[in-house]
Amino acid sequence: MTGIDELKFDENGLIPAVVTDHYTKKVLTVAYMNRESLEISMKEGATCFWSRSRGKLWRKGETSGNVQHIVSIVADCDRDALVVEVVKDGPACHLGSDSCFNNYVYRSDSLAEFSVEGLYELLAGRKRDLPQGSYTTYLFEQGIDKILKKVGEECTEVIVAGKGGDRDETVFEIADLMYHVMVLMVEMGIDTKDVLRELSARHVIDHKIKQQKMK
Repeated sequence: MTGIDELKFDENGLIPAVVTDHYTKKVLTVAYMNRESLEISMKEGATCFWSRSRGKLWRKGETSGNVQHIVSIVADCDRDALVVEVVKDGPACHLGSDSCFNNYVYRSDSLAEFSVEGLYELLAGRKRDLPQGSYTTYLFEQGIDKILKKVGEECTEVIVAGKGGDRDETVFEIADLMYHVMVLMVEMGIDTKDVLRELSARHVIDHKIKQQKMK
């Protein structure tokens, strides 16, 4: 374990902290810590930073309620920067978005990897901007009843494809179902991390049940 005394704070007594989401691994924000804020963060298990603009300590979520619970803090090889992995209670950005990093300067179409989180962000953007001609825009404009109807229809199609034993068709229909379920999630304000957290909790329960059965 690296001690605080081994870290290299700059001439202003600060060290940059890159905050990432424990579930999605996405970069949420970049802030600064001094020795005191780092000690508070470690003691309380929640991020506390040094505000350079206000010249004082600030605990993330102290006014918004969007607390960031710390999973780990790791220093880089030079020990002059930190990566803080967190489980967050709400948006990381003061503008209300999931992350402060949403404005692409460059993105490779060939190398950019598809992800569920990326799809969620795309759908959230559709709901926010409602671009004309988009099927997703159509669903959001029609509202919750239409979205739920499509989820039901896609569930049925997955069942039919699975019952028929057609693997490729089942994959196709599952993809359709996942898309429509994610539209429902965006409509209801359910983030991917909410579902992952629920699955994680069920994994712990299932693990305990298995241990009991083995006794």
